[in-house]
Amino acid sequence: MPVILVTDVLVWLLVAAAAGYAYYCRRHDHLAAPWRRVFASRAAMVSLVVLCAYLAAGLADSLHFRARLESGGPGAPAAYSNEVMSLLDVAVGDLRTRSEKTYSAPFATRLYAKELIELPGGKSVRDYPRLRFGGAHLKTEADRGADVAAKALAALAAAVAVWGALGWALRGFARSRPGVPWRAAWLALGALLALAAPAFALSGGYHVLGTDKVGQDVFYLSLKSIRTSLVIGTLTTLVMLPLGAAVGIMAGYFKGWVDDVIQYAYTTLNSIPAVLLIAASVLMMQVYIDTHPELFPTTAQRADLRLLFLCVILGLTSWTGLARLLRGESLKLRELEYIQAAHAFGVSHARIIGRHILPNVMHIIIISLVMDFSGLVLAEAVLSYVGVGVDPSTTSFGTMINNARLEMAREPMVWWALAAAFWFMFVLVLVANLFADAVRDGFDPRVRVGGGGA
Repeated sequence: MPVILVTDVLVWLLVAAAAGYAYYCRRHDHLAAPWRRVFASRAAMVSLVVLCAYLAAGLADSLHFRARLESGGPGAPAAYSNEVMSLLDVAVGDLRTRSEKTYSAPFATRLYAKELIELPGGKSVRDYPRLRFGGAHLKTEADRGADVAAKALAALAAAVAVWGALGWALRGFARSRPGVPWRAAWLALGALLALAAPAFALSGGYHVLGTDKVGQDVFYLSLKSIRTSLVIGTLTTLVMLPLGAAVGIMAGYFKGWVDDVIQYAYTTLNSIPAVLLIAASVLMMQVYIDTHPELFPTTAQRADLRLLFLCVILGLTSWTGLARLLRGESLKLRELEYIQAAHAFGVSHARIIGRHILPNVMHIIIISLVMDFSGLVLAEAVLSYVGVGVDPSTTSFGTMINNARLEMAREPMVWWALAAAFWFMFVLVLVANLFADAVRDGFDPRVRVGGGGA
């Protein structure tokens, strides 16, 4: 039975809007030209390949359903599980259910903590017990190295075959667009397949990134955390973008009392500690959720509402930086000759803002939003640390880091959960920033003017 979450609907609406915008740009050359400059960048194409991998995982985790249970007889009504699953859960197979008792290191065959083990003769010894799933297929633990190498090489060979087949199938498409650095994108895809294929192949017999305190696979948790980061980074901008862009441009363009009121508003908002404001809002929302349990049939729907509300609160408290930047740029643009000429010819304010001001500040909007993406991902980690972030049942990089905080202090140290969350977040933020730089260079009118005169 399909389960429709609010964030799922918003995510897919964003995908539809992006597809519609791409189709519209393709039909209008003046809009397609900046994107052609973006995709002429090697860094942009490499970043786009990695971003598409993250988006694929996030979108697969945005299709939710409840599995049907076996009915008691032919005429019995259909019954469905209370657990909400996603397409990603189906794709990763048994990673979701292959839980151990507690910590285990990457590729380990035994637990990370000693326990009292009863021997066949009745004696007891304190040792590291074997894992239930990790390396359970091995006849002897000495075969682990050879087994890992064989599976990794087989997966790598399959990845090379897929990589070559894709290159052969798309060679005609690449030749029809000679201005795009396809070689860089193809090499990035090869590197991605070379890392992903062995990881997924080995995850069937081992815990590639180890397990956490309750025995959950860290690789699975890292994949599930991607959707939370994408939702917070994208849906928050839906709240921040219209508000920040509108008030920033209005303050710089109209000046006078409009500018004074807007400056007073965002100065007052900035004087309130953001963490306290977010904490108070999230706690109020949590009280509402706890007092109205009948509105949330499943735990996933309750956690989804809290995630959505967190996006709204972050957006309402994060628009001031964008507004300041756009106010300063609009103050400069309104004094240029073509703006003054438009005023002289009686062009309306709305048309001047839409046709002259907004296109010339679009590069600021794009680079600010993408740069804020990394800040929002980190903000979720901070809020989860203080207990006012996402719902505890929601998997995110913030909750992983918060849980790993105490694990780093134990002896022996459990480092793999923190390392996994860090590297997944690091790569996501890095490629987003690199792509943002390419978009800025493609859309910035000052860069276009400089390139035209060269």
